[in-house]
Amino acid sequence: MTGTKRVKLKPGDTIGILGGGQLGRMLAMAAARLGLRCQVFSPDPDSPAFDVVLNATCAEYADVEALELFANDVDVITYEFENVPAAAALVLDARRPVLPNRKILETTQDRLAEKDFVTRLGIGTAAYADVTSVASLREAIVRIGLPAVLKTRRFGYDGKGQAIIREGDDIAKVWTSLETKAAILEAFVPFEREISVIAARSAEGQVECFDVTENEHRDHILKVSRAPAAIPDALAEEARNVAGKIADALDYVGVLAVEMFVLANGTGPKVLVNEIAPRVHNSGHWTLDGASVSQFEQHIRAIAGWPLGKPVRHGEVVTMTNLIGEEINRYQEWLTVPGATIHIYGKGTPRPGRKMGHITEVLPARDK
Repeated sequence: MTGTKRVKLKPGDTIGILGGGQLGRMLAMAAARLGLRCQVFSPDPDSPAFDVVLNATCAEYADVEALELFANDVDVITYEFENVPAAAALVLDARRPVLPNRKILETTQDRLAEKDFVTRLGIGTAAYADVTSVASLREAIVRIGLPAVLKTRRFGYDGKGQAIIREGDDIAKVWTSLETKAAILEAFVPFEREISVIAARSAEGQVECFDVTENEHRDHILKVSRAPAAIPDALAEEARNVAGKIADALDYVGVLAVEMFVLANGTGPKVLVNEIAPRVHNSGHWTLDGASVSQFEQHIRAIAGWPLGKPVRHGEVVTMTNLIGEEINRYQEWLTVPGATIHIYGKGTPRPGRKMGHITEVLPARDK
């Protein structure tokens, strides 16, 4: 799908990271352990990733001069969030390799394009329809049925930009509340559980998947992830194969997450792809302390042109718990918990729904 630019970094070279949130922070920390430098570009002066790098650029993504100067200072560019403005990615790609390839963003930034892409691969998704008006929404509901989920095609995350439509709802009111002219209606999936696969792929096509992770959301925000997911081995293998197929079709370089629903049907459970995240992912944070190589190190290895690691899980079960909002103020409660490691992101004032840190807990393997 993409013409991947080959990169071969050496210790001392510099990686440019677009985005200064906690994912960028943890990428930079992983790179430092491998002897690689990082420079972060973010418009937010309070970006927590700025705290762990020597050089940072605080400028808007529309600032072409700042982007060019940033590109001149680095050897390869990556990103911690998928909504990188297309114009900014184009400016950077003309000067330095951007990995994963910027063209992948055209697919993953648009929910409809993403669903079409997955469907063309013969991989299952919830039934869906393009929606551009109240009239087309009513037509989509006739085809798909209710309940259903209406989502903006772009810029939605943590439950934002979406609404569940049920029988008796005011369709016109729901459409207006979303404040968009481009949406997608998806059939409501009666899933048994939500899982994700964190996969890494090198430019040579090597794919390494972490253990399938089971995810629990509260108020549309990921709260707890557990690895391995409580699913049959055959289903876990199917989920990893789906993620690998997607990574290969994208000619992907780096780490991506594929979120899936597990359905129970007459012939046994099966998986449907919900979303693709072309970056390191919250549900992979358990790998920082629970695996032989973390998702962040795998991403750095992939974009640096280094061999990927073989992920081996530490312990029998690894749990990751997000500290959201005011929960961060109770961080000391975790400091003496056996097997627990706390990660604090260095953000500012806690507020509802804001991810401030996370805890990983490793349950040692039982003696046979």
